[in-house]
Amino acid sequence: MVLDTLFFGRGSPNVSRLLIVDDDVEILSLLKQFFVQHAYEVDLATHGEAMWAMIEKNRPDIIILDLMLPGEGGLSLCQKLRAQTDIAIVMLTAMGELSDRIVGLELGADDYLTKPFDPRELLARLRAVQRRAGEKSPGLEPSRPIITFADWHLDITCRELRSPEGVMIPLSAGEFDLLRVFLEHPQRILTREQLIDLARGQGHDAYDRSIDVQVSRLRRKIEPDSKRPDLIRTVRNGGYMFCAKVTRS
Repeated sequence: MVLDTLFFGRGSPNVSRLLIVDDDVEILSLLKQFFVQHAYEVDLATHGEAMWAMIEKNRPDIIILDLMLPGEGGLSLCQKLRAQTDIAIVMLTAMGELSDRIVGLELGADDYLTKPFDPRELLARLRAVQRRAGEKSPGLEPSRPIITFADWHLDITCRELRSPEGVMIPLSAGEFDLLRVFLEHPQRILTREQLIDLARGQGHDAYDRSIDVQVSRLRRKIEPDSKRPDLIRTVRNGGYMFCAKVTRS
């Protein structure tokens, strides 16, 4: 990791709490110094038990979670975090295998970064995840109305999705952002590249399969039968299309 060439600039005036989980104490120390310089409140943990204890003590806004940890591994912890909380998760791994990244996203990570990395890229990814999670900062777009589709209701302001039965369905930051893109472009074929640009911003270093994983997760939450989707349809050699009628109120 390129830590000796960092530029420690001034951070945002909005302070967010960050929890970094990694068993390398040197990396923890250096990343804490870096993120404190960028206006984050930073807590550290070297394994899963310490992570849960820190969450109980100081609930973070976002977690940087290493894949390879002593005891319970990062993938298992990611899965439990997503099942129990809505905290945004960025995973780190020394393994660059595509399958590892796909599994991490499938289990609920909002983004993924492979070691070695430049902390400035990690900072940029954290900020992008936080924007998708709706963290307030100057210049963000104003509140928007409730969007309805197939008797589902998505409250953009509160970032809440409710089923036709009125049950609130938890969404990760990535799932929310992807659903919002579909709802803003109904009955239109969107390529994977377009979805990445619209959901994560142009220039985001992502790969096509990451969108496939996000779509699969979203289908399992909103489709009556995720294996035979009616709302989000796959268009062969094209991408995806959101088929339901969309209204705003």
